[in-house]
Amino acid sequence: MKELIRALLLLALLALVSGTSLGAETANGPLRVGLTPTFPHDQYQPLEQWRLYMERKLGRRVEFVRRDRYIETMDLLRLKKLDFAWVCDYPYVYFKKQVKLVAVPIHKGRPYYRSYLIVPATDTTTTSLAQLKGKVFAYTDPYSNTGYLTPRYELQQMGENPAYFFRKSFFAWSHRRVLEAVANGLADGGAVSSHVWDTLSIGKPELIAATRVVAKSQEYGFAPFVAQMSVSDEDFHAMQRLLLDMTTDADGRALLKDLNLDGFMIGNTQLFERVERVMRAVGEK
Repeated sequence: MKELIRALLLLALLALVSGTSLGAETANGPLRVGLTPTFPHDQYQPLEQWRLYMERKLGRRVEFVRRDRYIETMDLLRLKKLDFAWVCDYPYVYFKKQVKLVAVPIHKGRPYYRSYLIVPATDTTTTSLAQLKGKVFAYTDPYSNTGYLTPRYELQQMGENPAYFFRKSFFAWSHRRVLEAVANGLADGGAVSSHVWDTLSIGKPELIAATRVVAKSQEYGFAPFVAQMSVSDEDFHAMQRLLLDMTTDADGRALLKDLNLDGFMIGNTQLFERVERVMRAVGEK
């Protein structure tokens, strides 16, 4: 089913970009940066400020391209219709031979995040995933680690079949929408990124207050910033320097605060070994 969804999305993207100017341009053209639900990008103001900051630092136009499906962004990267993107660790590992790792965000002093299992705040009795058997569950995206892969892995470790454990499950297509579905009673439980949870606890505390964290997963390497394979060395290193140096100026530090990050670091594939093991365990690699 996932491969069918992916094929249909890829066909739709091909049709879209064939009739637009979305393609990566010459060295003097804009740099196109893809954004996914890895970040709660309904918070447009800090993202727009980040885009303008990039333009000032790089001395060229930067365009942010938002997509609500992880696979759409990955396919645009592979089709060379984007130059860079901030993606989830799961699709990065899945497609790592087709992209280059630029940098990894640092949150709370470390380049890691977790999957949070959540239930409505009115549910004061649920203490584990096992208690959600036969209930309604909200996933984020079929290529989300914290919002899909991890809860399915945990069910498998319990000896349960994820396809039959819940009475009903559905994709909300962003971490914030999972939170809203659980908060509004559309789902009895869901799984979200700890970074999105922490970020919305600052920007949307009333939404967070309507849900409750039941369990926290093991740590995973934080969702990375990547480049498509044909990006020039000059552009690659310029973007990498920009991200790594954000802590060195007042504007960069202010933006990092708005993004709820401490900074960026040069990452390595070892950070993502755990998600790779989980992918193998559930038959996704």
